[in-house]
Amino acid sequence: MNRMSVWPQANACSPAMRISIIIPTLNEAANVAGAIEKARQLEPAEIVVVDGGSEDGTCGGASAADRVLVAPRGRASQQNAGAAASCGDTLLFLHADCWLEPGNLQQIEAALSDGRCVGGCFQQVIGARGWRYRWLEWGNAWRVRLWGLAYGDQGIFVRRDIFERIGGFPTLRLMEDLYFMKRLRREGRVALLEGPLHVSARRWERHGVVRQTARNWWLTALAHAGVSPDRLAGSYQDVR
Repeated sequence: MNRMSVWPQANACSPAMRISIIIPTLNEAANVAGAIEKARQLEPAEIVVVDGGSEDGTCGGASAADRVLVAPRGRASQQNAGAAASCGDTLLFLHADCWLEPGNLQQIEAALSDGRCVGGCFQQVIGARGWRYRWLEWGNAWRVRLWGLAYGDQGIFVRRDIFERIGGFPTLRLMEDLYFMKRLRREGRVALLEGPLHVSARRWERHGVVRQTARNWWLTALAHAGVSPDRLAGSYQDVR
């Protein structure tokens, strides 16, 4: 697909709208309705689902969203399309297997009341038992605290004007979140909010906690060494 399409017809923006929740999807028919239902409990918020060409009826399952778009496949292009079509002055990017609890949007508003804060993410709670998952939660949080680098499954939020100024997500096939955060942290303070943001453990359950984490570290190290993320994408299997 070479152009973005909107389904159904988008409604006019509400003048009171402040936070837009953007959910990129690809073959998420089993999860998208639940993701929208949980996001709806966070009102007031606009919910925009951006599909990358699913073959399992994801768009039909997303009918409860305020807007459903179809954009070229890839989280970067999908999330940029959702941002362009949304109304809020704050953008929150959530994966279809991640969800927040009622009241968590107020944490965003409190963080952004400090003009030095440009965006941030949430403390994760991974939906599985075991010390390995608690270690992952701890390590992911400290990555944000120390270096201001959040991954997409941590619920990245950002002021719209900052998002537009830095050009949105770079159109990479892999690690668009990492490169976006590198740009974002140059603009001001990146906040880690207590959330919690609930995250499905399916990716780690499929590949194994140690194997998946080691793979992520290795790919990140290669990217820092100058290897193109688009080239690295060929060796990474995305489990959404």
